[in-house]
Amino acid sequence: MEIRDFAEQVLFARTLGEKLADPGLLTDLQPGLPLRAPAAPGRPAALEFKPSGSSRGAGAPPVHRLGDERERGRLLHFFANHELLATELMALVLLRFPDAPTAFRRGVVQTLRDEQEHTRMYLDRMRACGIAFGELPVSGYFWRAVSPMESPLEFVTGLSLTFEQANLDFCRHFAGCFTEVGDTDTAGLLDRIYRDEIAHVAHGLKWFRRWKDPEADDWDAYCGQLQFPLSPARARGIGFNAEGRRAAGLDASFIARLQVHAASKGRTPGVFLFNPLTEEQLAAAGGSSPGRAAAALARDLGTLPQFLARRDDVVLVAQAPSTAFLGGIQAAGFPLPEFCLIPGGRIGADHPLRQRKLGRLRPWSWGPEASDLLAPLMPQLTEAGRALLPAPDGRYTALYSKSWSAGFLRELLTSGQAGDPGSDWLCPPEVVGITIRSEPEALDTIARLRSAGFPRLVAKAPLGLAGRGHLRLWEPELLPQQQRWLERALSRGLGVVLEPWLDRVADFSVQWEHGPEGLRLVGYCGLQNDARGQFVANWAEPRFHRKPPAAVFRRLPETGAAHGRIQRWYDTFRELLEPRLRSFGFTGPLGVDALVYRDAAGRCRLKPVVEINPRYTMGRLTLELLRQAAPGIHGLFELVSRTAMIRSGCVDFAEYARNLSGHSPIRMGGPQPSRLQSGALCLNDPSQATDWLAVFHAGDAGLIARRIAESGQ
Repeated sequence: MEIRDFAEQVLFARTLGEKLADPGLLTDLQPGLPLRAPAAPGRPAALEFKPSGSSRGAGAPPVHRLGDERERGRLLHFFANHELLATELMALVLLRFPDAPTAFRRGVVQTLRDEQEHTRMYLDRMRACGIAFGELPVSGYFWRAVSPMESPLEFVTGLSLTFEQANLDFCRHFAGCFTEVGDTDTAGLLDRIYRDEIAHVAHGLKWFRRWKDPEADDWDAYCGQLQFPLSPARARGIGFNAEGRRAAGLDASFIARLQVHAASKGRTPGVFLFNPLTEEQLAAAGGSSPGRAAAALARDLGTLPQFLARRDDVVLVAQAPSTAFLGGIQAAGFPLPEFCLIPGGRIGADHPLRQRKLGRLRPWSWGPEASDLLAPLMPQLTEAGRALLPAPDGRYTALYSKSWSAGFLRELLTSGQAGDPGSDWLCPPEVVGITIRSEPEALDTIARLRSAGFPRLVAKAPLGLAGRGHLRLWEPELLPQQQRWLERALSRGLGVVLEPWLDRVADFSVQWEHGPEGLRLVGYCGLQNDARGQFVANWAEPRFHRKPPAAVFRRLPETGAAHGRIQRWYDTFRELLEPRLRSFGFTGPLGVDALVYRDAAGRCRLKPVVEINPRYTMGRLTLELLRQAAPGIHGLFELVSRTAMIRSGCVDFAEYARNLSGHSPIRMGGPQPSRLQSGALCLNDPSQATDWLAVFHAGDAGLIARRIAESGQ
């Protein structure tokens, strides 16, 4: 029998008997002309593909149900369809590329015959479980993903190195599952198929290496060859079987990079971006510009949104993190998103995300730069994703100004809508910032505040990040350099916020999320600032979603009732802020910095709004990190500067990270063994960092208290 006749029979036959028949001796004397791929293979009516996008019936049953014989039969039905699809795709490649090398075609024929045998074996086991093939709907995803191939290289990439490679995981995993429920016959069947799959992957790998660009390594060539909707994520199953991949001939680098690769396998992904300089860029319109430290922060911490994203989401980065770094993150129990490069800082017409449906766009902060960068992706959004975009006219950017935050708090305090400012626990309106527009107004306001009992003041640029752009006015008279600072700041036309310098006792932040359903509280976290009021660290405690850190409410009068008062105040705050956010057309994350301070009489009071940040913050990141840790764990997020790294005696951040790992190793455990229990985890790649390293410390309350004290030094 000719190979072509055999392949046509397998591809177009309408009965299983013909599709799975052993052809006997085969010759390849008449390969024929190339065949165009049909929309679907010939099949019995009961085995025709369910409609694309349908979710009815074709999925594998949950593992916990495999103790039931009929549920085992359903899983075997799922596997049998995959083996039949592989058989049909093998037949298609023989017909599509009759001029392919003879040795390649012989290898495909042998693999096809193996797939026929696998299908027959699954059918026998299904019948023993009381399930007939075709009794359940079947998916045509493999066919739709691979059949458009334009070359044998595309075939081995899509089928051998993707779907069959994933089967190395599935076979090993489910063999163990069937063994656990006592079905040793099916476990043995899967072990046999597993050994065959190693040979199939090896065959595909051999020809892949022969046909790929010889200058590219296997991984880069593989990723470059895959066509959407395929991605390396499809080459992984349940668990990760490195041993089987080594047996198939894949090299250590390919295996390691695949293990940490992530991409959506079906859920419409969100797209995340770390762009923390929106305030500085808005201020640039007035003649300011981001400093070197801020630019270095944006560059070094570009991967941080991976801890805000879910497993199937995408994080846009200028440089991909190393495999070793991602392996450490994965080993600490954190899911990995897909990292996608933005060459030259822009999303061009050929960018892969422009071919995909997207769920939402989630930059660190919305502003003109983020809107321009992400504009090419907006047509790809679902209707729900478009509803999460901020107002296109940019009016939401007014929320970034400290002047707006101060004005909103003053309005709440003076109107009495959110508590009595005359109480002994809430700040009076006199400590709220005042926006001044001219030098005479500045001098007058300074004199007035000092005569009211506030000798120390602080002047703040309305737009600035993490405490930068602050000027302390502690001297009785303005110094020349202070006067020059005020002149420069006022010349930008944005004004300056003047307020009393408070004797801070405890800083904290309240994290929110504003969406179509309203303003939702995410949680509370502690905030550590240095003596100049600049950010150092955040920390969070268990039950962060319900109450502020203990260090906050324990400082206020009537400690037992303090956190309830704080919660009620922010409940009212939410009701009053939400319509303002809606009027600004703002959606997304929002952080509110606050503090407890000691007044002149020695009483502790709450200043519930220091500033409102309409963006992600390090506080929100801290809460999301702690959410992934083991129950009952405390966590602290800190930024380590290059200066601090050198002061520790290290030559670079890679050495700093090694020392940190030695002093505070990662430990997993507790009620959920896959969750982080204690240790220090570097959140950006130490091998790539030049100026900043972000670190998350997990542990008990005592450990975190010590870290808080050390970070403040």
